[in-house]
Amino acid sequence: MTSNWLDKMGSVIPRGFSRHYILTLLRESPLSGKEIIDKAVAESGGVWKASPGLIYPMLGRLIEEGLIDQMDDGRYKITIKGLKMIKDLESVHNIFQKQFEILFRLGNTGRFITLDLLDRISHIGPALASNFDKMTEQERNRYKQFLRTQLKKVNQQGC
Repeated sequence: MTSNWLDKMGSVIPRGFSRHYILTLLRESPLSGKEIIDKAVAESGGVWKASPGLIYPMLGRLIEEGLIDQMDDGRYKITIKGLKMIKDLESVHNIFQKQFEILFRLGNTGRFITLDLLDRISHIGPALASNFDKMTEQERNRYKQFLRTQLKKVNQQGC
């Protein structure tokens, strides 16, 4: 069951991944569009061949959203707003990861529940990632609080 899920997920780049990937790269250092494409190919071992038709429009949208800026030399750099978004996404990711670790410790039932959740999140996660920047601060905080509450419940049941 796990291998089928991984095979399915491994063959498709999830929606919202490229936006998160670009922001994460630009957090490290400013890059040109070509450098972003080259890094994507190199880091994925050639599995993901990010095309200019994907990357440059995405860079334009990220600029419009105020998440990155284009520098005079043509390279792109992340903004404070972009850094905050990455931090928020990583916070949500950490909450999910903690939940999965607890569920895996519960044995076969936990594994079944975890695999079911992974399947559900594979559909919900990309939608959240692509809309996270459109949420208000209040909506993001409410969502994070919901995840923390659920994690607390899982911790209490798992102990």
